[in-house]
Amino acid sequence: MSTPVLRAGYLPGLSPQEVPWETVSLGTAEQPLAVSLPRLSPAQWNVLAERVRQAAREQLKAMTVSEIIEAIDRAVQRWLDPQDPVRQCADRYLPLLTGWDPEMLRLGLNATLKTYRALQLHRFVAEDFDNPKLLDEFQPRPQGGWARAMSPDLLVHVWAGNVPGLPLWSMICGLLVKAGGMGKVARAEPLMAGWFAQTLAEVEPRLANCLAVAWWPGGDATTETQVFGLADHVLAYGGDDTLADLRTRVPVGTPLQLHGHKLSLGVVSAQALGVRQAQHTARLAALDVVRFEQMGCYSPQAFYVERGGQVTPREWCDLLAGELSALQHKYPRPTLDLAQSMTMSSWVQAQAWSDDEPMEVLGHEQDAWRVLYAERARILSPSALARGVTVMAVDALAQVPALIAPRRSWLQTLGVAAPPERLLGLATMLGEVGVTRLCALGNMTSPTAGWHHDGRFSLLDLVRIVELEHSTEQLGEGFTAYRD
Repeated sequence: MSTPVLRAGYLPGLSPQEVPWETVSLGTAEQPLAVSLPRLSPAQWNVLAERVRQAAREQLKAMTVSEIIEAIDRAVQRWLDPQDPVRQCADRYLPLLTGWDPEMLRLGLNATLKTYRALQLHRFVAEDFDNPKLLDEFQPRPQGGWARAMSPDLLVHVWAGNVPGLPLWSMICGLLVKAGGMGKVARAEPLMAGWFAQTLAEVEPRLANCLAVAWWPGGDATTETQVFGLADHVLAYGGDDTLADLRTRVPVGTPLQLHGHKLSLGVVSAQALGVRQAQHTARLAALDVVRFEQMGCYSPQAFYVERGGQVTPREWCDLLAGELSALQHKYPRPTLDLAQSMTMSSWVQAQAWSDDEPMEVLGHEQDAWRVLYAERARILSPSALARGVTVMAVDALAQVPALIAPRRSWLQTLGVAAPPERLLGLATMLGEVGVTRLCALGNMTSPTAGWHHDGRFSLLDLVRIVELEHSTEQLGEGFTAYRD
């Protein structure tokens, strides 16, 4: 049986015959997959960038935000339809690329896509703009004068490949503010961004030339210098070292937004550890661990569990282990390669054999998960991923801020199981040490459409505000034909 060959990217105005392609082997040994990646010449990058820039000026900026949202909604509805050919293609090939369970991936994609429907996108825009019409035309300011949000003509995206569907977030953000987009896919998952761009072009021809999806090898200094030099704004995702290197090639004066490595965790209050509630919270926590195989920046790597409930932290740890074991049958974990297996073994050994109060290990080498338990909580540290997680007992959740504060620069999402009267106090304490998003356990991997990614404005940070001050009106009155 021959290995299927898929073509990545979306290159409006460029003929596939004139583009050099590099074919890479992805998938698994049992189910190999070949993907052809576009390797554009410097001249082709210039042509592509100018095409996107011109289309953004002539087509995208002439559309209203509501028209853009309607177009995105039509594309998303196609992707949510299991009978649509593009969704069937995604359901068939994305599990081969990632090695993830097909059903888990299907549900995860649906959860992501639902946040990009029209109702959610209107709320998303309203989250950043009190008056969304600022994106369409000058609007009156309460204190006098007028203002309008102006977008870049060319927004360059550099996407990571850890979670399928990640490129849709910044791609849609760019469209909502009327910025033409040119994105670089990751080798690990190079397909979905191009497929979605093609769908947008089919449902709304005015957007056909407003997006481009291409590729270059990571660290290609020559291409990065050229492409970033063409950009009006750069938005990049990736590892800290990769982003530090990338930063050096973005021209001074070009706005740059970076989203690097993050650490996320959960907390469970004593009130959530009743006999009936504890099993439920453990199930929610396990789902957060399993979804996207802890590859998302919002996936938990540790849980701090408060003493004083009917169920002890150690007993809750057993419940979590049981839920992870059950989910392995429903959503099998991908087979670990040699490097991943060694990372897991090293992580377990370092914690279990530590001279400073070793952790208890739950699970065995043949299990598709590992849970480490500490009766005395310690400073937050990364896990080995691959369904590896740490559970630590605390006397009170008020201890948690001090335990995670040393990781301030990497903190992001915190899943919470606590009664309403404790939420604002917890949010204040945890926000002060760097947490940027608190949500319910079970929702960690499903941020809302208006989510302020890493504590920033997703749309406002992409635009500049032009103000027409009231003084111009006052002075201008003296120049009218009907002046006094």
